[in-house]
Amino acid sequence: RNDIKNIDVLEDILNIIPSSVGSLTNPNKLSDAFKLMKKQNIALNTIKQYLDYCIDSFLIRKAYRYDVKGKEFLKTQGKYYIVDTGLRNQRLGYRNSDRGYVLENVVFFELLRRGYKVSIGKVGEKEIDFIATKSDNKKYIQVTESLKDERTRERELAPLQATKDHFEKIVLTTDVLFTGTTEDGIKIINLIDWLLKE
Repeated sequence: RNDIKNIDVLEDILNIIPSSVGSLTNPNKLSDAFKLMKKQNIALNTIKQYLDYCIDSFLIRKAYRYDVKGKEFLKTQGKYYIVDTGLRNQRLGYRNSDRGYVLENVVFFELLRRGYKVSIGKVGEKEIDFIATKSDNKKYIQVTESLKDERTRERELAPLQATKDHFEKIVLTTDVLFTGTTEDGIKIINLIDWLLKE
């Protein structure tokens, strides 16, 4: 595009967003990152514009935050997901430590493919990875590579336990041994089985 004045800034955004998949961010945080890492002051409008270009070019998608208790969308922060993880690996190299974030990225786009509107859930100070809504149907979904560690299990279940309505609550994991239903009615489902289900 002719109105892209600084290709280096766009390139940096295309590196920062894929490396922060699954993390809350916004133009202000990106601006702070430029100040810290690059010693550059980039106008917020420029960052917003470049993010919009990336969305319009189908490189990334944004998920907005929804306050479950307040029943409203929040204007501050959201998450960006990269449309093609192959492009992410090409830019950043394959990093085994990022598997959990990549799994979250895969689930986000699979929910979209299944026709859900997808947002990020906020319950007090806790976060639900995804709220998937279709007509009157709603699902709360957590994504984690493993539940073997007790602290991880507690962290992933806590936001779902704090959500007091009666919609379906699911944890998707690559663990095979931990599938089933908890005493709170939360379903723990193997991620591969879930992906092959529909």
